[in-house]
Amino acid sequence: QVQLVESGGGLVQAGGSLRLSCAASGRTFSSLVMGWFRQAPGKEREFVAAISRRGSNTYYTDLVKGRFTISRDNAKNTVALQMASLKPEDTAVYYCAAQSGLASSRRPDDYNYWGQGTQVTVSS
Repeated sequence: QVQLVESGGGLVQAGGSLRLSCAASGRTFSSLVMGWFRQAPGKEREFVAAISRRGSNTYYTDLVKGRFTISRDNAKNTVALQMASLKPEDTAVYYCAAQSGLASSRRPDDYNYWGQGTQVTVSS
């Protein structure tokens, strides 16, 4: 079992920045691919970013490429999502997720473990 706890969400004006963090416990963190997903009201959960086990490969949806950066610290069992140039359409609940398969996967169904989510609201 893996437990994931997100933090760092909040309210920010358009153009601003936020940093989300996710702390993992319960399993060797470096064996897990880590990802971030988001879900806006009335919409399906969508892929945002993922990072490979050693952090050497990262993947992003085109919607955030160039604005968001995913990173991980295997010594601290944490993964972060640095978000910049935020837009109102980035408003959603953001979820940290973990899986032991392919880092390139963008499907929520491929992820086995999920955090409780943290709200990000971007005002215009």
